[in-house]
Amino acid sequence: MRVKLVAFFVFIFFVFLIGRIYILSVQSNEHFEILAKKNAIKTEFITPVRGQIKDLKNRPLAINRLGFSLALAPHLKNSELDEEINFIVSLFADQNATKISKNYKKDNSAYNHDFIDIIDFLDYNETIKNFAVLNLRENISIKPTSIRFYPNDDLASHIIGYVGRANTKDIEDEPITKLTGYIGRSGVESFYNEILQGNAGEVKSKVTALNKTIAEIASKKPESSDIKLTIDLELEEFLRDLFKDKAGAVIIMDLKDGAILAAGSYPEFSLNSFVNGISASEWDELINGVNAPFTNKLVNGLYPPGSVMKMAVGMSFLNSGKITPETKFYCSGAIELGGRKFRCWKAGGHGNETLLTAIRDSCDIYFYDGSLEVGIDFMSEYLTKVGFGRKTGVDLPNEFIGTIPNKEWKMQKYNQQWYLGETVNASIGQGYVLTTPMQVAKNTALIATGKELTPHFLKEINDINVPFEAAEILTPTEKNQLEIVREGMFEVANSPIGTAYRVLQGIPFKIAAKTGTAQVVGISQTAMSRIKEADMEYLQRSHSWMTSFGPYEDPQYVVTVLVEHGGGGGKNGPIVREIYNKLLETGYITLPPQQPKENRKNAGKKRS
Repeated sequence: MRVKLVAFFVFIFFVFLIGRIYILSVQSNEHFEILAKKNAIKTEFITPVRGQIKDLKNRPLAINRLGFSLALAPHLKNSELDEEINFIVSLFADQNATKISKNYKKDNSAYNHDFIDIIDFLDYNETIKNFAVLNLRENISIKPTSIRFYPNDDLASHIIGYVGRANTKDIEDEPITKLTGYIGRSGVESFYNEILQGNAGEVKSKVTALNKTIAEIASKKPESSDIKLTIDLELEEFLRDLFKDKAGAVIIMDLKDGAILAAGSYPEFSLNSFVNGISASEWDELINGVNAPFTNKLVNGLYPPGSVMKMAVGMSFLNSGKITPETKFYCSGAIELGGRKFRCWKAGGHGNETLLTAIRDSCDIYFYDGSLEVGIDFMSEYLTKVGFGRKTGVDLPNEFIGTIPNKEWKMQKYNQQWYLGETVNASIGQGYVLTTPMQVAKNTALIATGKELTPHFLKEINDINVPFEAAEILTPTEKNQLEIVREGMFEVANSPIGTAYRVLQGIPFKIAAKTGTAQVVGISQTAMSRIKEADMEYLQRSHSWMTSFGPYEDPQYVVTVLVEHGGGGGKNGPIVREIYNKLLETGYITLPPQQPKENRKNAGKKRS
């Protein structure tokens, strides 16, 4: 019995042993084979070179400076590390030994078998002289790299934008930034970041357990894309000169498809300062400067539009069915509402005004009376339809929508009822109304063409044209009503009593325009006459607007100008005049050999 019991236990032992051998040798084979492959195959990613940004004529706006990066082998002893760092510093005196050591120790660990990056960028010309000696050292890895460079520095800075170092959140959102180290932070650098940064390449290699490469198995080249913008560098320089010592924004938009030929937000700022990190003093000046140089005023500057919104308000009147082109309101210089006087800019008044003459004269009383007939809710709905209070769709990041108020808006925001005085303020682009220069330019384009254009800066990706289509948002009736508004704008620039007649003399073709003076401080009810803008403190002066399109008979471009605290819309006339003359001189505006004598009421039809 004892022998049988021993034999039974021996049998059970051998059954267990054979089963274990089977599991290890057969069932686990696939698992360990996968692990073995993982240990034997190494994938190394290749960083793509960021795509270039060029202007309309292929001149560089954002390029990459070639250079080198340095990395050190992992697991170096302190003495070895000090030796390599001292050697590097002896070749590049501007490098900081303490910083290099800190970078190395931060990423060095027993689990890391890759070389550790210690210097992101060294100048090509400085490094190439020492390339051979660096390449001979086993513990140093030197690789070609690039860094973003803006050859024009601050020119068109708010359009181009800049790149900055990627942070942890950037890497989580876009893993490729772990390789590139940089990401677009503003302007088209940010809006088209995914296109510009490209896709990583990779090399698959067979390696030993000690990470020594045996053979290259496969490789894929990195990919990146260049983009061409619609802006002309020469015109950008011209605009910058016009805005010397001024703050504000300017937009030149092509009426064929909404392409921005040139634009600017002023003051501008240095783009190259951001690539390697900006100093605290520079940052403080950008953020807290009196003229807000860091704010992209094209899409992030919110201003009361003043009278440049009167064309859109007038269109809302006509579409209400309560007011016709022939409807007249009498301007005596002021109206009284709720115990308060609402004045026209002309103290003696304009007399009887229709929509056409009210635009020509920029009569406030006409719009006060019209708004009381139509009401804020209808005005608000129509103004939103024609581009205010919503994004223009321009290809710049973080575009603001502005404010087109109504009764519901005020209740939601302030939990207060709406007053009629707020309606009349809104009718002349004041009160709660806030817009961006891009919205004003887009609305002017709608007036000129009858179509909704999308303002844009992108022209091509890798030499392939990117189309932008116009949208039909107006009814045939609304398009017909545009003729009244266009005629009013024509009178502004060409009638001897138009508000911009004198300041726009000297343009060799006819344009249509509208001036705007947007108050930034209220006027006391006890004041018998308004204080002169020149006598006000700078920050209390009104913003100056002028928006326009031309040539009138064949609209080709919109020109919209805002000068912060400029003191009156007419003050922008010389800037607008110089821009149209420059467009003619450079061949962007083309005129027929002899100006046609067709009726002005046909203006705009060729492009609508």
